[in-house]
Amino acid sequence: MSAVRPSAWNGSRRALKTLLPAAVLLLAEAGPGAAACLRGINLAGAEFGEPGGAYGESYIYPSKKTVNYFAGNGFDTVRLPFLWERLQPQLGKDLDAAELERLKDSVGRMRAAGQTVILDPHNYGRYGDRIIGTPALPDSAFADFWQRLAKAFAGQDDVLFGLMNEPHDMDSGLWLKSVNASLAAIRATGANNLVLVPGVAWTGAHSWQADVDGASNASTMIHVEDPTDNYAFEVHQYLDSNFSGTHKECTRVDDAVAAINDMTDWLRANGKRGFLGEFGGSATTDCMIGLATMTQAVDEASDVWIGWTYWAAGDWWPAEEPLNIQPTVDGDRLQMKALTRRASADKSACPALAPPAGK
Repeated sequence: MSAVRPSAWNGSRRALKTLLPAAVLLLAEAGPGAAACLRGINLAGAEFGEPGGAYGESYIYPSKKTVNYFAGNGFDTVRLPFLWERLQPQLGKDLDAAELERLKDSVGRMRAAGQTVILDPHNYGRYGDRIIGTPALPDSAFADFWQRLAKAFAGQDDVLFGLMNEPHDMDSGLWLKSVNASLAAIRATGANNLVLVPGVAWTGAHSWQADVDGASNASTMIHVEDPTDNYAFEVHQYLDSNFSGTHKECTRVDDAVAAINDMTDWLRANGKRGFLGEFGGSATTDCMIGLATMTQAVDEASDVWIGWTYWAAGDWWPAEEPLNIQPTVDGDRLQMKALTRRASADKSACPALAPPAGK
């Protein structure tokens, strides 16, 4: 994605995003033992504010009302952003008990609503101002964090581990080492949860095969090593002029859809799986067409795509945010029509979500 990242509202560095509807695929409808592709929403709030801020003042987890609203509208998945520093105030030390309990409570509300939850340390490849994989923040620190978090959620098949939100301005080779260290640490706990692996350069689908500092995500991340082979690559793709999701317009719908199709070809050619973790658009005709077309492209390639989650919604998300689909006092946002229509279009099983062969 573009390096354009305005300082986000209340400390969240990701500005505009949109929501993705999720068509709940009941197992009975999909077939015995089958699962539907993931179709959901990013519920922001727990990544807001600075790490030392008080709960309920600087940051918030999604309310039961918000969770039930999206579950009731067919969104079967929530990508749940939070801050690494808040959950683990000291590197290499225990997770903060109170914060972990808040996270577990939030996950519990979503699971009770029938939703799959994606844990998302929303840190852009960093802890404070330290970059993962550097001497100031070695692979071992990142692996330690994920080992502790994996222990807390191991064995819950409806909880996915999103390793990191949008790593950027960092070496892809160093990032690969950090990814592989964290995967080894997760699997050492016995956790076999599905893991979502991003690339560098904001993990944009449009730039996946482009050289960044001499290497592409495609050429580097193909060397991911997971002892259980239970992972998918997470990419993000917006529709605005620089693919950043920070503009109201959707002038590059065709290019964004082409990026998704190119990613589909790469996944198929390499026997890999993908997940569209962020995309979004405002309530304009171009954006509505783009949302419907891009989600359709993902849904029709369910042999390699496990699903998508729209950015964004959440109890504290600013009402004026163009990509926000949190309901207003007047009711549903306009984007909901495009998203829910696409979400309910296909209720067949999702081949890409099948367990790895022999696992």
